[in-house]
Amino acid sequence: MKNHQIKGQRILTTFGFFSLILASNISEIKARYVLNNKEFKNEFLREYKFDYSQNLKEIKHNTISNKLTFSENILIANNESEKSSVLISEIVIEGWENHPEGRKLELAAYDSMSIKPGNVVDNKILKKDLDSIYSTGWFSGVKIKAEEGPLGVKLIVKIVPNPIFKEVIISPNNKLVPELFIKKTFNKYYGSTLNLNELQQRIKIIKKWYEEKGYSLARISGPERISENGIVQLKIDEGIVSKVKIRFIGTDEEVRKGKTKEWVIKRELKTNPGVIFNRKTLESDIKRLYSTSLFNDVKVSLSPDDITPEKVIITLDISEQRTGSLTGGIGYSNAAGVFAQMGLQETNAFGRAWSTSLNLNFGEYSTTYNFTLFDPWIKGDKHKTAFRTNVFLSRDYPQEFRSENNGRFYGVDAFHKASGTSLATEISKSDPVYSSVGAAKIADNSKSWFDYEGNSVVLENIGGGFAFIRPLNGGDPFKKSAWRISAGMNFKKVRVIDGNGNDRPYAITNSSLPTTKNVNEIICLGYSPKDGSCPAENTLTSIIASTSRNKLNNNANPTSGSIFRIGSEQFLPVGENSPTFNRMRASYAWFIPTKLINLTKDCRSEKSDSINCPQTIGFQLKVGTIFGDLPPYESFCMGGASSVRGWGSCDLAVSKSFAEASAEYRFPIWRMISGSFFGDAGTDLSSQDEVPGKPGKLLRKAGSGYSLGGGIGVKTPVGPIRLDAASQDLSGNMRYTLGVGWKF
Repeated sequence: MKNHQIKGQRILTTFGFFSLILASNISEIKARYVLNNKEFKNEFLREYKFDYSQNLKEIKHNTISNKLTFSENILIANNESEKSSVLISEIVIEGWENHPEGRKLELAAYDSMSIKPGNVVDNKILKKDLDSIYSTGWFSGVKIKAEEGPLGVKLIVKIVPNPIFKEVIISPNNKLVPELFIKKTFNKYYGSTLNLNELQQRIKIIKKWYEEKGYSLARISGPERISENGIVQLKIDEGIVSKVKIRFIGTDEEVRKGKTKEWVIKRELKTNPGVIFNRKTLESDIKRLYSTSLFNDVKVSLSPDDITPEKVIITLDISEQRTGSLTGGIGYSNAAGVFAQMGLQETNAFGRAWSTSLNLNFGEYSTTYNFTLFDPWIKGDKHKTAFRTNVFLSRDYPQEFRSENNGRFYGVDAFHKASGTSLATEISKSDPVYSSVGAAKIADNSKSWFDYEGNSVVLENIGGGFAFIRPLNGGDPFKKSAWRISAGMNFKKVRVIDGNGNDRPYAITNSSLPTTKNVNEIICLGYSPKDGSCPAENTLTSIIASTSRNKLNNNANPTSGSIFRIGSEQFLPVGENSPTFNRMRASYAWFIPTKLINLTKDCRSEKSDSINCPQTIGFQLKVGTIFGDLPPYESFCMGGASSVRGWGSCDLAVSKSFAEASAEYRFPIWRMISGSFFGDAGTDLSSQDEVPGKPGKLLRKAGSGYSLGGGIGVKTPVGPIRLDAASQDLSGNMRYTLGVGWKF
């Protein structure tokens, strides 16, 4: 009876466990496929007559994903066998004996199993342990066999260990990720058994490298292949941009025809067809598009290429903003008196991003008409060279010939009555040229006799110029370059006239009226050639060149960094009555972040920085000099809102050389309001006497001085509007100036 029970048990074991063995064999097929084990595959096909090719894609996908799944058309097990259970008497691990790290792998397989000797198991438990063994990542194949024993079923777990990890090969060869980084990522694991789990973790590190660099579309396929000698092959699809489409969107979100040329938009994009997609680069591209001030909104969408799915199509939906404007207003300044202003501007002329402006100024002391065209980026230029040109017509009372105490020059006629005689003499000559005053009048009755009509000197300027501005970026238009150079030419005709438009090249100060008959106090206001004449009209042609280095953290409201500028303007003897001279000037400003006054909440915070607490101490040095013969109106002017602030415009000196220094402490007061304390000093370097006619000396300009003061600024879109108050030489004489932007 007992023998029959044993025999019955053996029959039950044999039939009940058939489906378990079949399931384990099929799992083995899936595992072995990774290493392309042809022998095992052929054995399986012979035994089970399974169409391997039909399931190739599915098996490959499951293997690469490192997941073991049982497809319905692979697993051959009926419901009855799923419910069958058997007693496990022994578990034997085989297949590790010839592997260099066999003992470690044997323990890894056994420890991953939930089945232990003495357990009663079914198909479900077996499949779970198969998954568990495989999920350790150490094995490329797992096969379970069952042998009948006196006490139950003996499980023989045959494992196929992964090879010793030798090398990782990544295709294509021109990948972005550095070879050194790949080596550093995997080098620690070379020479030990390949673990697929650890391999996936290492792959994630490579993915993270791409993500951190902004290559968010990069995908790593693999392992595509694992050779028997431990070489792992990975494929990286880095996400190539196939196309960049531009669409213009109206307020109704409908696609419409845009004004801006498509090449104007695309030249601002570093993201172009053929490059690898980079999220950070695209974000910078969008910022550059916004910085052109041509667009209200830019939306980005990505889609796969229909022909090449691994490539991406970028679509930019762009909403244009209005670029034309008409402005006007009235105001007052020391230079112009009461004035009215009107401006017509277009910042996207002809859809080419050209900025054009026509400005008309009508003032008590000046009138100006100016047309300007600025191209921020010449089409096709790889250096991002800009071009600027302008033409102008102006009539103004020059500050060089005025002073703060109402001192000014008045135009006089070209003849005077020689002292102690009735003979008429030209101002430019010492000897009489006419026998009498009457003879002079008869010779030219259009001229008055040492005439003084009370009209201040007026300069009429007609001319224009152009300049090219280029950043020193080495031919990379997207590279931020601190250095910038510019070169160009200016041309103008200058007439010295009175308020009625009559030529008045000679002038005298109101403190020395013509009644004194002192010819030595009459000066030539323009360029005087070597022949001693004083023409009413000069022709000025110059070549300009300059360079600058800008390392400021913020151009509108800097708190750190520095800026350096140096330039030269060479005037050429081109045209009639044309002077030859050179004007050079240089400036340097630097800023030191600080926290001395903490009036705002952001400044009192321990985490405050230069953004939420823009507090700084700034310094500026300016120098300049002129070589050659110059007209007085081309001299350096000292004093005013951009010079020594205790004096009005040009009230400190009219000089051939100068030096200025400023120090300013800026701090936030409340929200958009800032305060400042400053000190300015300047000197003409004793060069007022070197200016032809000595206008500065005749008008009693100090030549040197300093000022201390403070100001308040209000933050606006065009920069801070500031009101400064400064004391002139601590004399108590306060001067108030209103301007846009900081002094430096």
